[in-house]
Amino acid sequence: MELCNKKSVPSLEEAQSILKEAEKLNPGPWVNHSIYVAKAAKLIAEKTDNLDPNLAYVLGLLHDIGRREGIYAMRHGIDGYNYAINKGYDLVARTCLSHTVFKYNNEVVIVGKWDGTPEEYNFVKEYLLNTEETDYDKLIKLCDYLSLPSGFVLIEKRIVDMALRAGFNEYTIPRWRSTFEIKKYFEEKIGTSIYNILPNVKENTFNS
Repeated sequence: MELCNKKSVPSLEEAQSILKEAEKLNPGPWVNHSIYVAKAAKLIAEKTDNLDPNLAYVLGLLHDIGRREGIYAMRHGIDGYNYAINKGYDLVARTCLSHTVFKYNNEVVIVGKWDGTPEEYNFVKEYLLNTEETDYDKLIKLCDYLSLPSGFVLIEKRIVDMALRAGFNEYTIPRWRSTFEIKKYFEEKIGTSIYNILPNVKENTFNS
């Protein structure tokens, strides 16, 4: 895949430094969540043809980098996009947006409460409507639903966690279906359950 342009992403060391800087600006559980998303993305990418595990790790590590700007809802996607674009990291910018949406009835649906401007909202929808989804986009979406700040979990636990915090609307069930479709997509590629390659899923899911 042509997505491995090194100019589009920081090095691993740079990505780790960016995350540490962001943590100082806005400390919180989102940082550990990002680390687990990165680890899951790398583990799955190692088993998937045509994916670069190191690239997957960096994209996972920085998918929520917009949270450096403070405690917001879905605005973190556009904040991350703007930050990454200014740094010249086009693939990171794309991932900051793509992990927050899914397509439903040929429409781009932003997951959760939108707290950016109407202009930013329209930009995100237009940008992603005209952007073909890649396996990296799908991978980070999936890993976002596999990772709590405490570790890897069953998707069902993560979606309950998200619903309790962010609420429920008419797009919630379609979004869950979309996530399970992505799970099936990667399991067919790697020939096994994704839970077989993520450590401690059972313990993290069922321990309180």
